[in-house]
Amino acid sequence: MARLSHTRPAESVGAAIERCAHALAKAKVFFGHGTDCARDEAAEMVFFAAGISHSLGARAYTRSLAPRARVRIDALLARRIAERLPLPYLTHRAFFAGLELYVDQRVLVPRSPIAGLIAERFAPWIDARRVRRIVDIGTGCGAIALGCAKAFPRARVDALDISPLALAVCRRNVRRLRLTRRVQVLQSDYFAAVPGRRYDIIVSNPPYVGRAEMRTLPREYRHEPRLGLAAGSDGLDAVRAIFAAAPQHLEENGILVVEVGNTESALVRAFPTIRFIWPEISLGGGGVFLLHARDLVALRRS
Repeated sequence: MARLSHTRPAESVGAAIERCAHALAKAKVFFGHGTDCARDEAAEMVFFAAGISHSLGARAYTRSLAPRARVRIDALLARRIAERLPLPYLTHRAFFAGLELYVDQRVLVPRSPIAGLIAERFAPWIDARRVRRIVDIGTGCGAIALGCAKAFPRARVDALDISPLALAVCRRNVRRLRLTRRVQVLQSDYFAAVPGRRYDIIVSNPPYVGRAEMRTLPREYRHEPRLGLAAGSDGLDAVRAIFAAAPQHLEENGILVVEVGNTESALVRAFPTIRFIWPEISLGGGGVFLLHARDLVALRRS
């Protein structure tokens, strides 16, 4: 009598992506930590588990998956659905401004639309050839700081954060990208660790979630550091702190770039006399404002 085989039939990369996307959509997990739909997240899941480079794109879809890769895919899918962990916390990788970064639950998953402005070197609001110093306030894993360092190869970048846990992750990314000579990582409450230092670009993706919104966030956000999300009753505590100190740290022709996300309308109401610039970001996303040094001077006077 022939023996029954318990071997699973072969599965292609494309089929695995479709299977995972269907399962993610059915489970109604929340997307927004590097991907914005079930299929994109499934593709990252499968490519990671199978060790396939994203540079291959659709050319990899006809490949057959090895049994071990399928086991890894199934394990990732099960944890993603059961625990509602953002996928980058399971793979320990995230992509930002063309960089691959290490991430874990000590930092927020990088996803800021500021990446689109970095890709354009903040044009037309500053002359990239003259940029020599940049600071990233609340750097987390270092995504924005490292993106800026790559975009401005002649600039020195300070990566500041109050969390020593986040800075440990940031330093790891600085080392792996071999940018230790140009990126200085410092524990700092806003600008406290850099007194007297002035910058051509001050950039920040600070906490901006208000108290009411914090209570309604999807489960995935509960795994992220609260320190990187919560910003007081109206979500503007961090922005106010940046406004208070930025004028004395910004060069005369410098710019301040800050993400405020869903707090955009609250910001405009809180500072009605300020003419914020809201750049149109080619890669998508919004909620990022830009101010020139002269605007900050006017803000301080008002």
